[in-house]
Amino acid sequence: MRILAFETSAKAASVALLEGDMLLGELYLNCGLTHSRTLLESAQRLLEITELTAKDIDAVACAAGPGSFTGVRIGVAAAKGFAWGRDIPCCGVSTLEAMAWQASEFSGIVCCAMDARRSQVYHARFLAENGTLTRLCPDCAVSLDEVRLALENCEKPKIMVGDGAQLCYNTFGTEISGCMLAPEHRRMQRASGVALAARRLLGEGADCSGAALAPNYLRLSQAERERAERLRTSKESVNG
Repeated sequence: MRILAFETSAKAASVALLEGDMLLGELYLNCGLTHSRTLLESAQRLLEITELTAKDIDAVACAAGPGSFTGVRIGVAAAKGFAWGRDIPCCGVSTLEAMAWQASEFSGIVCCAMDARRSQVYHARFLAENGTLTRLCPDCAVSLDEVRLALENCEKPKIMVGDGAQLCYNTFGTEISGCMLAPEHRRMQRASGVALAARRLLGEGADCSGAALAPNYLRLSQAERERAERLRTSKESVNG
């Protein structure tokens, strides 16, 4: 099965093509251009380089969140659009699980972290053994102290990945026994990880349809939070 995967959840954007266990190719751009300008062009270029066409793709996948609200929406829309015309599986995978696959050959705990601002990180932990991952906690938005506590109570070796890994490591990583920071080429979100996570979902028979695919932001956007605060304030004023 050939899986075309998109990763747009953070500053960098990437596209990958996985066939079975082989990564046929991956394009990674971290040049500051908007994902809407580069994503589909990169996908087309990757297909050209590998001498394939859209008709040769069996499934499409994207990082469905958490992450940048705009970036996630772009990736989800691209995946839906690509899959819609060909009626092929369309997998939305956890951004955090996808980045964990970058360190799946590690033996121990993979600590995934994305900078969520407001003194929080999007976080999940996985146990990596023999090239496979076992989820240890759900995706969540938590404080750095909560991540620290979870890792302090774990005796296994630990590796940090994601664009929030440096923040976590600088804050408390050097104080925790057996904790290391993944090298940058293994640390950041990449479409190859999305493809590997999608392969697992497809193998488990998950519902991978465009209709079922939706972003998972984990928390409200700033606009939604401000609207909720205005409504709360207005309600208190009326009741007061």
